[in-house]
Amino acid sequence: MAALTARFAAAARENGPLPLLHAAAEVARQATGPGLCTAMRFDAAAMTVRRLFSSNPGAYPVGGAKPKRDTPWGRIVLLEREVFVGEGENAIRQHFDDHALILSLGLRSVVNVPVLLRGGCVGTLNLLWPEPVVDPERRALAELLGLLVAPDWVE
Repeated sequence: MAALTARFAAAARENGPLPLLHAAAEVARQATGPGLCTAMRFDAAAMTVRRLFSSNPGAYPVGGAKPKRDTPWGRIVLLEREVFVGEGENAIRQHFDDHALILSLGLRSVVNVPVLLRGGCVGTLNLLWPEPVVDPERRALAELLGLLVAPDWVE
């Protein structure tokens, strides 16, 4: 916990772009091993998300957008503001249009955390891993990181 606190305290003092998201990606990698960390900004009127951070910009470049209107994932994460846990290839295929890319990167599980400010969803923090099952510690870490990164959404 001390290392997590120190890393985020340092990030909060940084002047560069999205310091808390960079810290979250680093903490997640150190705690859980290789995977993918992305963050999306939510446009409620258009019901779309647009990527503002990626730990793998070659596969998932910043700026990429995804429509989420009338999708179960969009309802759960963006509208109901609940954490989504997808475990195994079937869950990835069922909920993500880019499932082929996700699976080609060797990723088999995901936790999508709604990023909340003033009671509303402003985006998502997304952590993906090679293992097909999300253990409770990974989910808890993802949820904590989702809370810690919220200031990076303030414009």
